[in-house]
Amino acid sequence: MNRAGAGPGFLAVDSGGSGLRVAVGGLGGGPSAQQESREPVRTGARGIDPGHLMEQLVPTARALMARTGVSGLETAVVAAAGFASLGGALRTDLPGALTRELGVRAVALAADAVTAYVGALGPRAGAVVAAGTGLIALGTDLTSWRRADGWGHLLGDCGSGAWIGRAGLEAALRAHDGRDGGSVPLLTDAERHFGPVRGLPGLLYPRADRAAVLASFAPRVAACAGDDPVAAGILRAAARHMAESAVAVCPPTGAPRVAVTGGLVGLGAPLLEPLGEELARRLPHARHVPAAGDPLQGAMRLAAELAGGQLDLPGDEALLYVVATKAD
Repeated sequence: MNRAGAGPGFLAVDSGGSGLRVAVGGLGGGPSAQQESREPVRTGARGIDPGHLMEQLVPTARALMARTGVSGLETAVVAAAGFASLGGALRTDLPGALTRELGVRAVALAADAVTAYVGALGPRAGAVVAAGTGLIALGTDLTSWRRADGWGHLLGDCGSGAWIGRAGLEAALRAHDGRDGGSVPLLTDAERHFGPVRGLPGLLYPRADRAAVLASFAPRVAACAGDDPVAAGILRAAARHMAESAVAVCPPTGAPRVAVTGGLVGLGAPLLEPLGEELARRLPHARHVPAAGDPLQGAMRLAAELAGGQLDLPGDEALLYVVATKAD
């Protein structure tokens, strides 16, 4: 429903390996609305493609403004997976494009790990592992950021949904071939999910959304873990990788908090129990807490703080890039 008179508002965007989530809300506690797509933003020669992001974002943002009655966008926070390594074109092109198309006055571009951090812990010292299709860990003592992994499914993202899915499919192929380390339950699930496994290379290798396709098999690995030692071993290995990244970024002193956020939390006990054990063993000085909110909620909080001039997290061009723009 269109709610006239909501006044100025904010735009919050969470762009990940599985698609785009967008929220528009009124400043000062006005109405808000959200929408998502399942089309990941393309990555090309210049990194994350700002044109493709805007193609999806502009009509969605305008529709949400109409639904909420927001009259104009004071701030926008756009968080993107891979921003730290592949965000050069976003930094160059996106602030101006957001101003031209949507009238945004101030823009913050962020790694999705930053919004995951803010959503999970807020502005306090600690570490967050953001684990979905990909995986990155971020920590801060509130003076600087430390990051680990987030290198993409070909070079890293160890313990991520894509990593778990790929390991599960490898175990399925090992069973198909009769090699050691194979899993017949995972082979059965792989053929139910994708068709004959001989066709997997042709299905996966040409796809731009290969990471998301791999990650789609991670829930099947978790479902098999109760009865299949190979699947259970994959999730224990994922937990070790996740804990290693948390250790690399967590402040070594004080009483930091550590949280895990992202889609992998939904895999439940087969992953979270070994992860809890690993974190307790490796970070005894830290308090392991549930995430208070998700990355989109973190982006919404950052957008509101930016509008109020209260954004006082550490600045870092590769992680949290803030620019004031001029709207006509």
